[in-house]
Amino acid sequence: MAITATPTPGKKLLTPKDHALILIDFQSQMSFATHSIDATLLRNNAALVSHAAASFKVPTILTTVAEKSFSGPMFSEITDPFPGQALLDRTSMNTWEDAAVIKRVNEIGKERLVFAGLWTSVCIVGPTLSALDQGYEVYVIADACGDVSAEAHDRAMDRMVQAGVRPMTSLQYLLELQRDWARTESYDSTTGIAKRFGGAYGLGITYAKAMFGAHEG
Repeated sequence: MAITATPTPGKKLLTPKDHALILIDFQSQMSFATHSIDATLLRNNAALVSHAAASFKVPTILTTVAEKSFSGPMFSEITDPFPGQALLDRTSMNTWEDAAVIKRVNEIGKERLVFAGLWTSVCIVGPTLSALDQGYEVYVIADACGDVSAEAHDRAMDRMVQAGVRPMTSLQYLLELQRDWARTESYDSTTGIAKRFGGAYGLGITYAKAMFGAHEG
């Protein structure tokens, strides 16, 4: 039987309304020992993700570990797009073992979850494998995670992917939520986030607009 193509997106692509984002332990103490990614790049990528989620109104959980007693405040790049949102502070390294976080996951009610945070091998592996066990579809934004070494990060990503986690990148996350430049209601916000946090791609947008008045749509 012949297959007929149609101009419709695949069901495995993320949309703003079909998932929740969980950002974990982007804190000073965790970042001091992170060596798998440059700290500036990590903060930039995490900011891109958080601003993308806020722009597209993706329900987002912000969680910290031992904020007051040990790990310090969450990066302002993460919290600024969500003014007034409470941080869920934990004692457990595995976010999925925290009752307050799970209560919020259940309140949001999405079966698709996207994770990013520090460290990949502990604070991301723990909740992603736990969520998979309970039937969730799980994504990890690999370049918005970091670990004590490249080896630790890479092996953690390998372990999660082998278990069924779907890896992606921060810029991919933003552009997958936009996905069509004809979506004019989010065009300015998406290109603005890309110009601010999208590295060379953002520079290209700035250049094209300044020199030629270019418009992706």
